[in-house]
Amino acid sequence: MPTVTLKGNPVPVKGDLPAIDTSAENFRYVKADLSEGSLSELGDKVKVILAVPSLDTGVCAIETKKFNEKLADKLGVTALVISKDLPFAMNRFCETNAIENVTSGSDFRYNEFSQTYNTEMTDGPLKGLSSRAVFVVDQNNQIRYTELVPEITQEPDYESAMKAIDDLL
Repeated sequence: MPTVTLKGNPVPVKGDLPAIDTSAENFRYVKADLSEGSLSELGDKVKVILAVPSLDTGVCAIETKKFNEKLADKLGVTALVISKDLPFAMNRFCETNAIENVTSGSDFRYNEFSQTYNTEMTDGPLKGLSSRAVFVVDQNNQIRYTELVPEITQEPDYESAMKAIDDLL
């Protein structure tokens, strides 16, 4: 079983992330208006999926803001930040921080994303929440990049993620 750390303490994660060059499994999430969304509805764009424990934490907020900035001029790319935060809280965060290039999706209702993509932390103080991970999915829903961030309190490797995105455009 893979592990990440939280302030240096090991935290087990549900399983290995889906492999590169495999099909991205569809999943449902809850939108800000409480309607349902799914990966399949995001169309034939390059998709960036940001799995985070909670937008109410500093690192998750910074990550979302940075991807929002980095994706501002990327045509043909859609981004989704997903956590188990309630849609109201996610929407408030996005509105307050002028997040326009990243859509929020809540995994609270179905728990499909964290189960299907194996990001759920299975023990420790954040048990049940998603670990920090980044996925880049191509226009044909093939996974082209993954990163399970090894320390929950650290930001992802933006440079590698952006390179994976640029390689698909």
